[in-house]
Amino acid sequence: MTRDNFSEVIGECAEIIKKGGTVAIPTETVYGLAANALDPIAVNRIFHAKGRPADNPLIVHVASIEQLEQLVSEVPPKALSLIEAFWPGPLTLILKRTGIVPDITTGGLDTVAVRMPADIVAQELISLSGKHLAAPSANISGRPSPTTASHVLHDLEGKIDAVIDAGNTRIGVESTVIDMSREKPAILRPGYISAAKIEEIIGEVDINYNEHDTGALGVVRSPGMKYTHYSPAATVLLLEGPHDLVSNKVREMYADFTCRGARVGLLVTSNDLFSLTNDVVYLGRKDEPEEVARNLFLGLRSLDERGVNIIIADGSFTHDGVGAAVMNRLRKASEMIIKL
Repeated sequence: MTRDNFSEVIGECAEIIKKGGTVAIPTETVYGLAANALDPIAVNRIFHAKGRPADNPLIVHVASIEQLEQLVSEVPPKALSLIEAFWPGPLTLILKRTGIVPDITTGGLDTVAVRMPADIVAQELISLSGKHLAAPSANISGRPSPTTASHVLHDLEGKIDAVIDAGNTRIGVESTVIDMSREKPAILRPGYISAAKIEEIIGEVDINYNEHDTGALGVVRSPGMKYTHYSPAATVLLLEGPHDLVSNKVREMYADFTCRGARVGLLVTSNDLFSLTNDVVYLGRKDEPEEVARNLFLGLRSLDERGVNIIIADGSFTHDGVGAAVMNRLRKASEMIIKL
């Protein structure tokens, strides 16, 4: 389904949602697998299609403040300030929920994660269906998030009812998640909207996410905090450090692994590494984290499709702004992190 028959497609998909079905939808971040968030049977279809653990809460997408108010018992002043600053957009708020939200949607928590997407397709589908949409990333759980409709079909074809193809997503990594249900707000997942931007609006916040070892976590309050995430089939080795040192280490490791018979893919920010292999993906300029974010999941999936065994990932780009979110995803996807 494409924008060529935009209104007809969204209308058809709204009917699927009303009947309890699942639709993969574009958002400004990644593609999401949407269903009626207040229908436990429909939500269960999301978990079943993705193979998602039942204690991993979902984000509910709304198109209006009125829809938000149906889901939550209160909107604290600081949360309202963030809504005014960043909605619609890639910011998810965790708030105390009302009884209207089923336990399956929240992982049994007394809170619910909510955001208002900026993508016009997602907004119109919510409005036409008249439903709150639970919409985690439209992929097999634990794999790289989908930023194109073809990614969705690769993972979920035959498991869901429809896909709305609106081309590549604009941002490429998931929303920032902030817990506003506690006395001091805490960022549980980094995203496009940085901690610095949030602190400009509401003051100091806690940083409450673990970027690599997620096995010891107990109760999960946000997606992306527990279990393997964002990982391709290939083994990812992440190099962090100054750009020149990382580039030299990429060459050294590439030569070592290929001598041992491995097929090695490169995920890099240096054009001068292209001469090593055809199995290379350019993330973007090291000082342009927005470009790197757009290409991250595209790159991981592209190298998987080429059949590489090992991916050496270049982590020498700036970690400011959305760069922090990219590093969070790469660290979670990696089997080993090498600091130079």
